Amino acid sequence: MECWRSLVDDDFVQRIRGFTTSHISPLADDIDRRDYYPVDIVKALAGEGYNSLTLDPAYGGGGRSYTLAAAFFEEVAYASPAVAICLITILQAQKILDLFAAQALKDLYLPRFREGLLSSYALTEANHGSDIRSLDSKAERVGQEWRLDGEKSFITSGSAAELFIILAETPVGVSVFAVPREAAGVSTHEGDNSHTFGLRNGPHVNLVLDGVRLPADHLVGEEGAGVRQAVTTLDYSRTMAAAISTGIARAAFDGALAYAGERAAFDQTVLDFQGIQWYFADAVSEIDAARLAVFDAAQALDEDRDIARYSSQAKLLASRVATNAASLAVQVCGAHGVTEKAPFGRYLRDAKAYEIAGGSSEILKNTIAKQLMRALRRSNKP
Repeated sequence: MECWRSLVDDDFVQRIRGFTTSHISPLADDIDRRDYYPVDIVKALAGEGYNSLTLDPAYGGGGRSYTLAAAFFEEVAYASPAVAICLITILQAQKILDLFAAQALKDLYLPRFREGLLSSYALTEANHGSDIRSLDSKAERVGQEWRLDGEKSFITSGSAAELFIILAETPVGVSVFAVPREAAGVSTHEGDNSHTFGLRNGPHVNLVLDGVRLPADHLVGEEGAGVRQAVTTLDYSRTMAAAISTGIARAAFDGALAYAGERAAFDQTVLDFQGIQWYFADAVSEIDAARLAVFDAAQALDEDRDIARYSSQAKLLASRVATNAASLAVQVCGAHGVTEKAPFGRYLRDAKAYEIAGGSSEILKNTIAKQLMRALRRSNKP
């Protein structure tokens, strides 16, 4: 059932829908149930050029807009948010290297994303959570190398990642490093909180750095500038996270609408009841509004304007709308909505998880408020 007009290149959207319908949708429930990283699917997407969609063609990328990327993430999430989460950690690693890495490091890693490089954005530590201003992981310069020690926690895509982008504290301050999985001293294990109820693309592993030695050029950007670099990168990925939430909302809405239109109740269909129609009227209005916010944020990325504000607004709105849409889908489908064979429980779990993952709603509100306060101070300057 098609309720949604394309906001970008319709041929592109139809191609990705064809891929997701054939390769992703049939496995979505299994990926969620068994909680594994779908390596084959992600590698196949790379083979089609989707994993490096916005990357400069000089590195084998597609050089496409973030507006088109938002459509891509929405369509993948419509089929499986877990697969989309795999792709967002690839985007994060790719983007921070593209924005800040020295040329030698870009030349080493960026072309590999077109070849299917799997990566993870490993910021979190058990004792610090969203506060990355000071860290227990440490890095020190030893001759022409860096030595890294510490442990990162709750790392999304870490079970399959071939490259980790990590934060560690140096004598100058928090800094970013590119850490290949094959480096001596790198290991992963499942922690006490590795398994989540939503966005299940493999256990969120702990990453151990035990005397890891890296070449000097594996420092990403300026030493001590890691917090700013990491937050700037998150401004890009939050817009794509918002697109993922929109995809979840659409999937839940479409599934519930189809069921309500066929399910007989009291000599009519469930959809024939005016109260049910009002539920869907509210939901489609909210989803359309969220989609417009997402594409406005993506356009802001393309134009490099107020990206912190618009990406945060889009994710705040879209994640809330997705949870509402998924909850509605469960409600109107009645007993069918709460059965394990139906996808609506998965939609609800994934939607709610994304009100926290990738920047909680509370963090996003803080970011938006800071942007408003800065704008007010600028306008009040004589």
